[in-house]
Amino acid sequence: MTSAVQIKDMTFDKVEIGPVEVRVFQGADYEKSPPVLIYFHSGAFREEDRMDSEVATTLAQTGAIVVIPNVNAPLGGVFPKPLEVGFSIFSYLAQKRAGLGNRKSLLLLGGAECGGNLAAAIAHKARDYRANELDGQILLSPLLDPFMGSASMQKAAAAGMRDRWSEGWSHYLSGGVCHPYAAPCTCSRLAGLAPALIVTSEDDPLRDETLGYSRKLAASGVRVQEHLFSEGASWPSIYGAKCPMAANWQAGLTEQFESFVKSVTIQ
Repeated sequence: MTSAVQIKDMTFDKVEIGPVEVRVFQGADYEKSPPVLIYFHSGAFREEDRMDSEVATTLAQTGAIVVIPNVNAPLGGVFPKPLEVGFSIFSYLAQKRAGLGNRKSLLLLGGAECGGNLAAAIAHKARDYRANELDGQILLSPLLDPFMGSASMQKAAAAGMRDRWSEGWSHYLSGGVCHPYAAPCTCSRLAGLAPALIVTSEDDPLRDETLGYSRKLAASGVRVQEHLFSEGASWPSIYGAKCPMAANWQAGLTEQFESFVKSVTIQ
């Protein structure tokens, strides 16, 4: 039986870059020291104010507190602005998580599709500038490769995503700033990153770049928990892709998330 989830809109006024609107998802049965997950929404780098999320609701039902920030609104959606906003929110909650959970709460980053890109990039920056303050990263079919040349990416057109992603990458990189944080799959220095839960599916156009990044993390000594859904789960629906069947990934994601949180807690 799943618990009801309370949803509350707030503004973080004291974030370094200025006020940021957030939506907080909290299950009725949240834990004494609930993990706090900063979750970045999908939307192909273009969509603002996309703060409703079935993923956030599903994870909040486990007892986590899920915070979705509107990262594109304060400074715009072109790299590196969303990264700056996201990292500022992470830095703020690294000091102020007790306002949502308590001082013992795990602090996690997560996201789907372009939100997974942002979570992965902030995990790199957290390692470089706020060592040991990030407890884990949840990467759900992260959009990592601007070249879009993998074998699984051939499914993107049928899923209604290829043009959206092509246009999204063009928009995100239009500032002319060249940095590995913009495309984390190009980062060569992966050692020391926070443990990662990485999820994709057999029919996911982002499968190959997701699994490729997972393998690179593991080879660099990062602890990785990886899960591959079958086609019947309709996993790509989490970021708006066309799927022929009703979504059936919620129980599987719940199990993976709870297992990951437990493993991070006892490390």
